[in-house]
Amino acid sequence: MLQPTYTLLYVDNPEASGRFYAALLGRAPVEAQPTFVLFVFESGVRLGLWSRHTVEPAASATGGGTEVAVTVADDAALEATHAAWVENGVPILQPPTDMDFGRTFVALDPDGHRLRVFRPH
Repeated sequence: MLQPTYTLLYVDNPEASGRFYAALLGRAPVEAQPTFVLFVFESGVRLGLWSRHTVEPAASATGGGTEVAVTVADDAALEATHAAWVENGVPILQPPTDMDFGRTFVALDPDGHRLRVFRPH
């Protein structure tokens, strides 16, 4: 059975996006090239930031069509993450809100990719 382990986001400037995600995630990338930046997590999941100008075949998608989601353990973690992101100037698309699946907020990265933080029921 196939199991996805990699998320790739097509970005305008991988180096700038790499700095944004390093600050957001509190970790340095394991690879940083002018056209590609890679983060690896303890779970084995990988987040790649690939230049939309060099990806082959060319990508037509831009930010906002998908989400990168992060689960947190409780409301305190969600509120603390939201406060830290606001303090660091991360654009917030949706403030902390109760929804049918739990409590959540949505932010945007420099390319308009949606970043959802949520605490499930």
